Amino acid sequence: MSLYTRLDRRLAEQADNSGPVRGTLSTPRIGMIWLAANLVVTTLLTGTLFIPAVDFGVAITMIVLGTLGGAVVLTLVGNIGTRTGLPTMALTRGAFGTRGGYLPMAANVIILMGWSWVQAMLAGVTVNYLVEGLTGFSSPILFSVLCQTIVVILAIFGHEGIARVEPWLAVLMLAIIAWIFVIAFSSFGPSSYQAIPVDLSIGYTPAIVLDSVIATAVSWTVLSADFNRLAVSSRAGILGSGIGYTLSTVIAMTLGATAIGYVILSGGEAAAFDPGVLVAAFGAPIAIVIFVSVMATNSMVVYGMTTSIVNASAGRAKLRFLPTALVVGVISILGSTWLALLDQFTTFLTVIGAFFVPVFAIMIVDYYLIKRSSYTRDLLEPRGGRYWYLAGVNWIAVGAWAIGAVASYLMVYVWPSPVGATIPAFVITFVLYLIAMLPERARHVREPSVHLAGIEANDGADAAAHA
Repeated sequence: MSLYTRLDRRLAEQADNSGPVRGTLSTPRIGMIWLAANLVVTTLLTGTLFIPAVDFGVAITMIVLGTLGGAVVLTLVGNIGTRTGLPTMALTRGAFGTRGGYLPMAANVIILMGWSWVQAMLAGVTVNYLVEGLTGFSSPILFSVLCQTIVVILAIFGHEGIARVEPWLAVLMLAIIAWIFVIAFSSFGPSSYQAIPVDLSIGYTPAIVLDSVIATAVSWTVLSADFNRLAVSSRAGILGSGIGYTLSTVIAMTLGATAIGYVILSGGEAAAFDPGVLVAAFGAPIAIVIFVSVMATNSMVVYGMTTSIVNASAGRAKLRFLPTALVVGVISILGSTWLALLDQFTTFLTVIGAFFVPVFAIMIVDYYLIKRSSYTRDLLEPRGGRYWYLAGVNWIAVGAWAIGAVASYLMVYVWPSPVGATIPAFVITFVLYLIAMLPERARHVREPSVHLAGIEANDGADAAAHA
């Protein structure tokens, strides 16, 4: 057996995690997972977008409110994973249908690919800044490609090790964050940050800031059930993810807003979403943290994309992990050359919101209200059962998703909403799907809530007994 074949088989066994699992992790452990996952450079740099676009106090207030609002959606979706044992994209079959669930799954892969590009570019720009300062050589595209190549290698060979050390990386980043806060506020008092003049020409409003913060939560909700299904109980999952996500987001975004404020007060130019500005202000330690955090998080993103694609295939068309990872890796490396995407980051967040705010509104309505907090073993069936709907697709869910996504787009680009697009799109989709699915709710009595891992285990034991 060749080395390639042995590696492919080992990776395939690790990646085959689409089925339900029984969680064992406590509240603190789930909290650390979320704290580590969200202490990343993209969250930090999102905070730099808000100053001097809005008042410093307003920015911090919107960060807190948006994080708390987004955490509600994140924990509700994550709790479905705890109660069923299934990852987020597998759970979409409950609302969208056995086949319809492939639609949000495909959208998820596209969004994750975009995240992998953005993070690779940020690492590349950071490394380029350091190299240019030392040698005079500058090539952001080259360093972005090199960084993403390292990410792909880590995704194939080192994802398990990264998952183990990521909490320790979070501790390191918290130490650096504390150090930056000390420098920032020992140099300038809170009143100085509050006095930074607002630049209305940037075009941000408090509502847009709130939208951007909630969109960050939405971007993480695609993984909420994946993480929270590992929790030992609903309480552990809800408290752990709620506290971990809220703390990490508020800390990281507040740091970004404070750091860019420090640059402005020091007489520097406020270039938002540019890690080079922060490196110039705070030195190499923050560059190291940016690079390491991107390597850790982005390798898990590439691994997650590959796993989703592999687990979406079935039967004779079942894809192998290693060749799929190589194809995904090549696409992610090529995309990391598109540096112009960094200038469109807020648009990217808007696209995420348009894609997934309606999806999560539908999932919450379907599980908690329509199915009365209970998904049955039919969710594991490849055909037939309660979640087959019409030829495997719940067209009501698809329609509500389309309306919510279009509404989000219109409220951003055609008729800008004074309260942003995320909350209205969520409410519109929530109400539409709930009303349209009330007849479906009335046709079915509430079935007992069961953890699907137990069902799958029992089915396996029964099959073995009959063999």
